[in-house]
Amino acid sequence: MANLRSPRFQLLLVLQVLMLIQSKVLCYQYKVGDLDAWGIPTSTNPQVYTKWSKTHEFKMGDSLLFLYPPSQDSVVQVTAQAYTSCNLKDPILYMNNGNSLFNFTSLGNFYFTSGEPGRCQKNQKLHISFGNGSAYSPSYGPSALPDSAPSYPTVFGTIPAPPSSAPSQSFPVIVVAVIGFVVCSLLSGNL
Repeated sequence: MANLRSPRFQLLLVLQVLMLIQSKVLCYQYKVGDLDAWGIPTSTNPQVYTKWSKTHEFKMGDSLLFLYPPSQDSVVQVTAQAYTSCNLKDPILYMNNGNSLFNFTSLGNFYFTSGEPGRCQKNQKLHISFGNGSAYSPSYGPSALPDSAPSYPTVFGTIPAPPSSAPSQSFPVIVVAVIGFVVCSLLSGNL
């Protein structure tokens, strides 16, 4: 049996845990606007959200974090037509807590704007497009949800599980576990 207190065994155990952790990082959370956060664009950067969305590659399970003062602003998800005309009536999703999280649970086009009157006309709006023939590809096959399905409106909500038709993401975990078992067995002299 291997000496569980030996530095070599402990180092291998730590490396195996780190590999397991690394293999499970599949989704990212993007802060909308980066340092500009969510607000009315400045006159020096009126297309901040258009530029921002084009510099990020999104995949299924990623999320958008909208940060803003909750007493002064909000975020609404709207249709393409409402986005173009800045119509805030009948939004798909309304978020107003200041730390609004939107999870991508389907492929397609997503349209967001401020829920405060007049701010959409001042370019406080965001269009995200991925999948469906765009340059951005998801990490696995299309979701069973329709394009208009709303995401989770809760702050720091859970990341949705991949659809059942998605390829297994557990293969690297199994490989790491088997390698760890073999190395530990070799150290203990059982193989």
